Amino acid sequence: MTLVVATGTFDLLHPGHVFYLERSKALGDELVVIVARGINVRHKPKPILPDEQRLRMIAALKVVDRAILGEESDIFRTVETLRPDIITLGYDQHFDEDALCEELFRRGLNCKIVRIMEQEPCPLCSSSRIVAKVLERFRGRRF
Repeated sequence: MTLVVATGTFDLLHPGHVFYLERSKALGDELVVIVARGINVRHKPKPILPDEQRLRMIAALKVVDRAILGEESDIFRTVETLRPDIITLGYDQHFDEDALCEELFRRGLNCKIVRIMEQEPCPLCSSSRIVAKVLERFRGRRF
């Protein structure tokens, strides 16, 4: 059985996320998704939605076999526990693949890293595009 692990913040869930997870699942038999804890998000603004809400949304997706929150202190600990065959990265995820491979090797893990370069071809398949659209639509309105 081939275990695939996908990771992400998944703050504003959109079709691009689903596309990434579907492509990830197609690489193996079981898909486990590690949802990043907000405290560990440093490469972009902190998530709007709390950790548990983001986890619940990902766990509800049909393509996902299991969803778990990442570790707060050591993001690799969850991967060490799962020992996946494949780790997928989205086309826009910030991970340096070589550095990731080195750290996994240092920890005795022999995972294949697959970057999913395909993208869902839609205008709002990006959290930043969704935010921009919301700001454009509601600019100047009071709530």
